[in-house]
Amino acid sequence: MPRSRLNAALRSRLQPAHRRIAGLLPPTARRRYLYLAGHHRLPRLRDPRTFTEKVNWRILRDRRPELAWTCDKLAMKEYAARVQQEAGVAVPETLWSGEDLGAVAGRAFDRAWVLKPNHRSGLVRFGAAAQPMDAPTVAATRDWLGDDQSVLLGEWAYSQARQLFLVEEDIAGAGPLDDYKFFVFHGEVAAIQVDRGRFTRQHVRNYYSPEWEPITVQKTVPSGPPTVAPGNLAAMLHAAEVLGRSFDFMRVDLYSTGDTVWFGELTPYPGGGVTRFEPPEFDSWLGERWSLPTLSR
Repeated sequence: MPRSRLNAALRSRLQPAHRRIAGLLPPTARRRYLYLAGHHRLPRLRDPRTFTEKVNWRILRDRRPELAWTCDKLAMKEYAARVQQEAGVAVPETLWSGEDLGAVAGRAFDRAWVLKPNHRSGLVRFGAAAQPMDAPTVAATRDWLGDDQSVLLGEWAYSQARQLFLVEEDIAGAGPLDDYKFFVFHGEVAAIQVDRGRFTRQHVRNYYSPEWEPITVQKTVPSGPPTVAPGNLAAMLHAAEVLGRSFDFMRVDLYSTGDTVWFGELTPYPGGGVTRFEPPEFDSWLGERWSLPTLSR
């Protein structure tokens, strides 16, 4: 097994243990523990400088209303729909949402679908067109609403999200789409993360400048060979900046099918601020582009 894959496998085994230990600690100690586990050093939380330190500062301190809804997937889609025309994005249609997935057990949808929890990240199930929501899927996702990401990791905006199941149209079609993640600081894109083959064994991750110049950096999963810029890169950059302009920082996740730019989601806490960039200079470079807000007491 390549070293990068081996390291990823070890991380996936150790992460649940780290999270269980962290869940027993008070918030600031929890963030310090998780940061130390990921970065092998303690964070500067009183004077954050790097991007990941500032993510942790936001998790611990920023309770402004403009962030309160940014981990609620349905609220994100409503926001994207309000600026849809200016941003030039399509928003995937919600086929169903609710607290009891059993309510749609046996139901078939008229198109391919994706099942997600409205209030959590990293969990997803796919269904083909006319494939009913079967009993094994209902059983396998039963605990999705009970596991609260805000309690375990202290990521406040998740505590404000409605605990619901969400079924939306699958825009991927024949195969998985590249996942374009735009780091937007004060309305300007600084870098683009591209995940290819996500949710597969071929998952690779690359970074680019807004001009599509490759950036030599790795985070969590291995890098792949550089690819050519998408034909609608300018449209995606515009969409990301419109969607992210209301925030001092927001990662805006988009997809592309042909000429259509699709809204994915907003991510206020990428990686929870605990996953490490290699080389770490990229973390510092991103941090220089983020001016933290002055919070009132």
